[in-house]
Amino acid sequence: MRVWIAAACALLMGWSVQAAELGDDGLHKTDWMRDTFKDLREDLDEANAEGKRLVLFFEQRGCIYCTKMHKDIFPRPEIGQYIEDNYFVVQLNLYGDVEVTDFDGESLPEKDMARKWGVLFTPTILFLPEEVPEGRTAQQSAVAVMPGAFGAGTTLDMFTWVNEKRYELDNGEDFQRYHARRIQERNNGSFD
Repeated sequence: MRVWIAAACALLMGWSVQAAELGDDGLHKTDWMRDTFKDLREDLDEANAEGKRLVLFFEQRGCIYCTKMHKDIFPRPEIGQYIEDNYFVVQLNLYGDVEVTDFDGESLPEKDMARKWGVLFTPTILFLPEEVPEGRTAQQSAVAVMPGAFGAGTTLDMFTWVNEKRYELDNGEDFQRYHARRIQERNNGSFD
């Protein structure tokens, strides 16, 4: 019993150590978020050079759902480590003024880019392909969009589904079917 309690305490302490801090902009900061010049063409090149997928996180100051994700979901080792190992994460502020250069070459403040892409609330996560056709925007090119805060299983499944490029498969297993299968596997204890 003592071993179990010690293991649980160590795990919880590990989660709190990994929990995101608030930056000067009021947004949560994790070790796996990148501080870039927010030129998405350069960010995509850097992500590809590292063998990672580019993902854009829209958040805002005071967002209770962003806080939920950063306190309850991303600190979980199986999720946070998966993101760190497989994704190049660029954080954007829904109401921010930092210039962002889209793939089509247009530069706008974050808040105007959010409007251009139709991002209405936070968190919103856009998953990008390894190559973006010339003249297309990030929103037009996104292979998936995660609109809102979800539980651990859904979040991990979405990141895994994108990373495994399941959106390209012709087997009829869209995200909803994939996620349902993964839930079934977890419930049956066959999920590793």
